[in-house]
Amino acid sequence: MSELSKRLQKIPPYLFVELDRLKNEKIKEGADVIDLGIGDPDIPTPQEIVDVAKRALEKSEYHRYPANPGSLFFRKACADYMQRRFGVTFDPESEVVALIGSKEGIAHFPLAFVNPGDIVLCPDPAYPVYHLGTIFTDGEPYYMPLTWENDFLPDLGRIPKDLWRRTKILWLNYPNNPTGASATKDFFKETIALAKKHDFIVAHDSAYVELYFEDPPLSIFEVDGAKDVAIEFHSLSKTFCMTGWRIGFAVGKRELVQGLAKVKSNIDSGVFTALQEAGAYALSNLEKIVPPLRRIFQERRDVFSQELKKLGFEFKKPSATFYLWVRVPQGYTSSDFCKKLLQELAVVVTPGNGFGASGEGYFRVALTVGVERLREAVKRLATLKP
Repeated sequence: MSELSKRLQKIPPYLFVELDRLKNEKIKEGADVIDLGIGDPDIPTPQEIVDVAKRALEKSEYHRYPANPGSLFFRKACADYMQRRFGVTFDPESEVVALIGSKEGIAHFPLAFVNPGDIVLCPDPAYPVYHLGTIFTDGEPYYMPLTWENDFLPDLGRIPKDLWRRTKILWLNYPNNPTGASATKDFFKETIALAKKHDFIVAHDSAYVELYFEDPPLSIFEVDGAKDVAIEFHSLSKTFCMTGWRIGFAVGKRELVQGLAKVKSNIDSGVFTALQEAGAYALSNLEKIVPPLRRIFQERRDVFSQELKKLGFEFKKPSATFYLWVRVPQGYTSSDFCKKLLQELAVVVTPGNGFGASGEGYFRVALTVGVERLREAVKRLATLKP
């Protein structure tokens, strides 16, 4: 009676839960652990956003059930942001839906469109929720390797031609977690052309689009024709250091957004309206709020990259995200090397194979501690014995 469903049995332990367990064991031993594992910024949410939320909490009209697809004022703020930032227009009433964080929307989206046996193309390595959401629908994940040689973009020309007719969704994520790579406009054009040719959905996770240090990354909707085939997921979590607030949104082709909204209306009760007011304020004031946050993460990237390079580690310096995707030294697997760092140095990083088979040979560093802690982590790495 209490046996887990076959569907749930297919799912391995969630990567970050296991990392937390190992880290907590080390902390109980009294170690000074430097946690570069989970992508959860240490910077508090900017005070002006918190102040808006505090005032919104007092509004008694917000103490009732929220509008399930999101309050219109929040969806208008999302649409205004997309227009200002990317020059693309969305109808806030039919082409925007509020999310309880983008993770929730990404996990639920396949429920709207994937039938048992449908193929869902998932990048590898990748945020685990793309393939986990597929498994929950009894779809079949097909993994697209992201390789150093191809700048961590999937080689769409290598996907077997007979799979295209069964493909329902192709997942992308740029700027990319875990590799830190960004996508080109030509790559997005190729993807959109294939989606139109083979009649599949392009789902783009854009959670890190505002965490950039050089050229601003693209929305997939800056490519002509994307609105015919695509949906894009945005998160306030990393942009505004609001990971605990659980608020995001999706925009795109009306039928895709409405399909997701229909799933959500049967599963959840929407985002607390007071948080939507804070989120709308954040999006409307992004140009003022976000640049100081970017400068903090850019300093961390520059300091850690420079010091890590001196130790002989191989990686491509990212132009966006707060991640470094680093090759493990010869003679180690990803897991073995990360366990060694934790056990001998009390430094937590994430083994690349936790993001998929193609992540073997790498580890991910999350720059979610201050510069001095990053310097200390590098000092410890310099003492590592073979």
